[in-house]
Amino acid sequence: MTGPDERPWGADRPRPRLLILGIGNILLRDEGLGVHLVRALAEDPGRLPDGTAFLDGGTLGLDLLPEIGEADALLLVDAVRLRDRPGAVRVIHGEEIHATLAGHISPHQIGLADLVAAARLLGCLPERVSLVAMQPADIEVGLELSAPVAAALPLAISIAREESWRLAGDREGSAVAD
Repeated sequence: MTGPDERPWGADRPRPRLLILGIGNILLRDEGLGVHLVRALAEDPGRLPDGTAFLDGGTLGLDLLPEIGEADALLLVDAVRLRDRPGAVRVIHGEEIHATLAGHISPHQIGLADLVAAARLLGCLPERVSLVAMQPADIEVGLELSAPVAAALPLAISIAREESWRLAGDREGSAVAD
């Protein structure tokens, strides 16, 4: 797992087929869900398509544009107000991402909406983009995920793995058992 100053690709490594980008502030409990989720996915990269890169984007917002522009496909993972029960998970595709992010839960979500819009405007947003979103329960100061979000994390991991295979255009690995 790397931060944006330590790209997992470069002159000696090919650009990623798929970038899984975790967004969030881990100091605000469930608001840090995307970071927790991308870290969990990075612990078992063999269950994801070849050429997958993982990035803890934290709350960097527009500073992540170069990384997005280098990927062939993008999977965003984040806490999002879904107007559902805490821990509910949804996969959101394409244009629906912008509409979903309009109901932001925190200042960083505005940043995520701006990031996606800026990437689209600059022509660096990959054609294949999805957002694995989970409804948070608690975004107060704290380091632990709330009970409903922590309980739903294995489901979110499974859904993110499945979506990663779809985005990579390789359904072969999607049958990997959890």
